[in-house]
Amino acid sequence: MEPKLHPALTVSNIKTHVPVILEKDSTHYTTWKTLFKVHCQIYEVLDHLAAKPAAASSSSTSDSDKDKVVAAAAETLWIQLDAVVLQWIYATISTPLLHTILQPEFANLCLEKFSSTAEYCQHAKHLTEQLQSVGSPFDDRMLVLKILTGLTEQYDSISTVLQNRDPLPDFNEVRSRLNMEEQKKKRQVSHGT
Repeated sequence: MEPKLHPALTVSNIKTHVPVILEKDSTHYTTWKTLFKVHCQIYEVLDHLAAKPAAASSSSTSDSDKDKVVAAAAETLWIQLDAVVLQWIYATISTPLLHTILQPEFANLCLEKFSSTAEYCQHAKHLTEQLQSVGSPFDDRMLVLKILTGLTEQYDSISTVLQNRDPLPDFNEVRSRLNMEEQKKKRQVSHGT
């Protein structure tokens, strides 16, 4: 049985549902907010307008592999739907407002706000693409430096190694190396327990 496609993933043009473009100093905020909220409710992503709920921690070490696969799939879907909702927001606000939102978000980006290095790197890449689309280009070198400076203390050694490489590694290599380091740390924890 094939999994059911989430309705939010079928929206091809948000502007047909939310035709108001929100400006920085607009008097249309209430209209935009109402239309956007209704759209999110119809497409079953209203919960993405608030902070992500904390994941329920499992105290059982005997979780079945099937449960782990289901949990991983749910997490992947959450991340994908959250990106869709962000994309909808970005598509229905003005370029100056988008720029105002994205610059601080990129500046404050750090690994501790993400569940994995892969998610962290992908979000950083997505933000740079969004910034490029509104006229604030970020080259690969700037992206790599931002990713490395936003790492937590447990990644200090790999961060130092990568920052001291000449030339600086590209985004794909950094993402790969961080993923390998993360997997190594997970193995160390599992062997230690």
